[in-house]
Amino acid sequence: MISTKSAHDMQANVVVVGSLNMDLVTRAPRMPVPGETLTGDSFETVPGGKGANQAVAAARLGASVAMIGCVGEDAYGEHLRRALLDEQIDCQGVTTVAGACTGIAAITVDAKGQNAIVIVAGANGCLTPERVQGFDGLLASADVVICQLEVPTQSVAYALGRARELGKTVILNPAPAAAPLPSQWYPLIDYLIPNESEAAVLTGVVVDSLASAETAAKVLLTAGAGKVIVTLGAQGALFASVRGVVHFPAPQVTAVDSTAAGDTFVGGFAAALAQGRSEIQAIRFAQAAAALSVTRPGAQPSIPTFAELTDTDPA
Repeated sequence: MISTKSAHDMQANVVVVGSLNMDLVTRAPRMPVPGETLTGDSFETVPGGKGANQAVAAARLGASVAMIGCVGEDAYGEHLRRALLDEQIDCQGVTTVAGACTGIAAITVDAKGQNAIVIVAGANGCLTPERVQGFDGLLASADVVICQLEVPTQSVAYALGRARELGKTVILNPAPAAAPLPSQWYPLIDYLIPNESEAAVLTGVVVDSLASAETAAKVLLTAGAGKVIVTLGAQGALFASVRGVVHFPAPQVTAVDSTAAGDTFVGGFAAALAQGRSEIQAIRFAQAAAALSVTRPGAQPSIPTFAELTDTDPA
């Protein structure tokens, strides 16, 4: 149900600065070869984008959330905005950019579950530092600020720096990671949350075991990150700080679709921190949420609610 509150009435304790995409998902028996027209099995449009996914996860898992990002002046943009409003997310920071298309991900999935994806940034590329600065009140109202890497790096840098100036808890999910992070970013980050492949790109360490994940995490700590959580899929998560390293085994579930599991973890972790839980409790809570998300298909449709985790003991 859409919120009846005005944007100015809503107080956000988690603010997400990031991307909004419409996922265009086609299922087919196999991948087409160049020049071939292939008959598919199904098609659906699903709200996505790492920023929006993390905002939805934080909202469903108990936080008051605001989103800062851009959509195009088209039907997809309106659909994405409405999807966030349906989750009670403050959208005053979601700017509609005239003349730009909304970001999309064109996804083809074959009968074996393999996929091929083409992403067009569209309006996500219009999230300038000046646009982020225009919603400084949202950043000031936050307890936790989350960023990813699907919007311009200058804007990520601005958001990280401003959140640090304001004394907020700063989370960076470095996805997608194509190169090491700028060295000046690390001291701005309280919690750096990469997966195995992202940790490898950031550090040059091949992450294929708990030992190599620990090595990569220590490299990131040495670079200046406050604390590091490497998510390891079925192997759980590795939490590293100056006090040492702790491994959190993953809950045992039958996985159906891992789409948005990482975003669910990040959003759940942020929500738990904003609710005053310890970081250990927050990691366990986020793991429980991510584990439930992989038992059902889709991105945002798979993200659980706080009520679904009431039997989870996060202590």
